[in-house]
Parts: sequence; C-alpha cells; structure tokens
Amino acid sequence: MAVTAHEVADAMYELVAEYQGKKKFKAGDLTKEMIKKFGEDQVDKKLCKLAIREMMDSGRCVYTYFGGSFIEVPHAEGAAGGS
Repeated sequence: MAVTAHEVADAMYELVAEYQGKKKFKAGDLTKEMIKKFGEDQVDKKLCKLAIREMMDSGRCVYTYFGGSFIEVPHAEGAAGGS
C-alpha cells in the first residue's frame, strides 16, 4: 500500500509539534526522518516536498528564518489573545 502525501504531512506535523521549542527542523531533516520512518521504497524527496507544501498551504506549519529556513508550528502571538 503506497503512502500518500497527506499521510506523510500528518507524520511530519506530529514530529514538528512534538519537538516545538526543543528542536527546529529544516525541510531536508523532515525528508530524512520520513524516509527513515516509512522506508525508501515508500517515500521519496518528491513526495516529501508535496507533503511540506500541503502543511504550508493548510496553515498547520510555517517557515521561519533564523540563520536558515526552518519548519515550525505557528506561534501564538502575544497580542492575539487580547485582554
């Protein structure tokens, strides 16, 4: 059974959310982790790129830049809570 971009995106999101604030992931790091998780026969760079695009387009993750581009869960802005 082939792995879909949606399944890879879900697995990537879980990984990014789990390490939020502890570790930052680059796109290449997430690709390597997904190949390790699902196997080279199921996942390739092209599928991972589609999964990352799905996460960005849906708003579940955003790119941040701090000496390099990283993929993170969007931060809650301090002023967004409003009081």
